[in-house]
Amino acid sequence: MKTEKYEFYHQSNLIQIGNLIDDLHSVHIHLLKLQRRYYRIYGKYASFGRICNHITKLKQRTKPHWADLPSQVIQQVAKRIHLGYKNFFDNIKERKAGLTNCKVGRPKIKPNHKYNSLTFTQSGFKIEGNRLYIGCLKKSFTFWKHRDWTGPVKTVTIKRDTVGDYYLYLTCEDCEPTEKLPLTGNVAGVDFGMKTFLTLSDGTTIASPEFYKQGLAAIRSANKALSRKQYLSSGWFRAKRHLARVHKKIADQRRDWFFKLALRLVRKYDSIAIETLNLEGMKRLWGRKISDVAFGEFSLILQWTYAKYGKTFLKAGHWTATTKPCHCCGHHNENLTLSDRQWTCLECGFPHDRDVNAAINILRVGVPWT
Repeated sequence: MKTEKYEFYHQSNLIQIGNLIDDLHSVHIHLLKLQRRYYRIYGKYASFGRICNHITKLKQRTKPHWADLPSQVIQQVAKRIHLGYKNFFDNIKERKAGLTNCKVGRPKIKPNHKYNSLTFTQSGFKIEGNRLYIGCLKKSFTFWKHRDWTGPVKTVTIKRDTVGDYYLYLTCEDCEPTEKLPLTGNVAGVDFGMKTFLTLSDGTTIASPEFYKQGLAAIRSANKALSRKQYLSSGWFRAKRHLARVHKKIADQRRDWFFKLALRLVRKYDSIAIETLNLEGMKRLWGRKISDVAFGEFSLILQWTYAKYGKTFLKAGHWTATTKPCHCCGHHNENLTLSDRQWTCLECGFPHDRDVNAAINILRVGVPWT
C-alpha cells in the first residue's frame, strides 16, 4: 500500500468538512461511552459487528441525524475504537507472557481539538482530476494535485491540522517501486550521533541544521503572546493559531530537509544500513536535542525512499554491539566512554574514529528490513 498526500486549496466551503468532522466526534464520544457502559453491565466489550448493528438501530430511534452522515465513515469510527481495545487486550497478554515491556493504554475519549480526521473506504466520494466530491455534503473540493497516484484508490482520508489546513490522503495499491535509479555499486552504514547527525562508513559526515533551535526565538515570542491573552478569548485563539503556525513551519523545514537528504543518499548508495535506537530512553537523557534531530522520522523517510526507488534498506538489531567492537579484528573495547571520539585497538593497533567504526559495524550486521 502507498499513500499520497495533497493539500486542499483555501476555499470557503472547507468549513463544511470541519463541521462533518465535528459531527463524527460526537459519534466517537457516544460509541466509547457505550463500550464502557456495556463493560459495566456484561463484564466484556462489544464486538465490532455488534456495534455496527447497534448503530443501525440508533439511526432509526434516538439518532436519526446520523443517517445524514456517511455510513462507512461512521463504521470507520467504530473500527478505530475496536482496534484500540484489541491492541489494549493484546498488549496485556503480551506483557503477562513477558514478550514486551511497552504498555498500551485503554482507548480514551478524544477532546474536540484532537479529533481531526475522517476516512472513506468504498463509497461516498468521487475524484475527478483535482476535485473531490463528497456525497453527503453534495459539494466538490479542489486540492493541489502536484503528482499523479498509481494503482486503485482503496481509502480516502481527510485530515485537519492544528493550523486549520486540510489535507487529502489517498491510499492506493502499489507494491512495485515507482521508478528505479541506476546502480552505483556503493554501500554504506549509517551511525546517528549527537555532535554529527549522520556518519557514514566511508567517512562522510552530515550535520543537522537543528531547525527547532533556529526557531526558538519565534517560539518563545509566540508563547509569550499567548500567555498574555485572556483564556478562550478571540485574541487567545488567534495567538494559539500563530503558535501552531510557527511549529508547523519548523516541522515542514525539517521534513523537507529529510526528504532531500534521503534522495541524495539513495542516488549515491545502492544499499544502506542504519541502527535501531531506543529513542524514548535517549529523550530522557538529552531531551529537546533528540526531538530536534528527529532520528525516528528520518529513519522512516529513508526507508520509504529506498522502497520507492527499489534499493536495499538494512537495519541493525537494537541490542547488537556496534560501537565498542573493532571492525578489523572484532576486539571489544570495554573501557570506551562517550567522551572518547578517537581510540586505538589494543589487539591489532588500528586507529579508529568512533562513529566511522560504528557505521562499518552497522553495515556488516545489517539485515533486510521488511
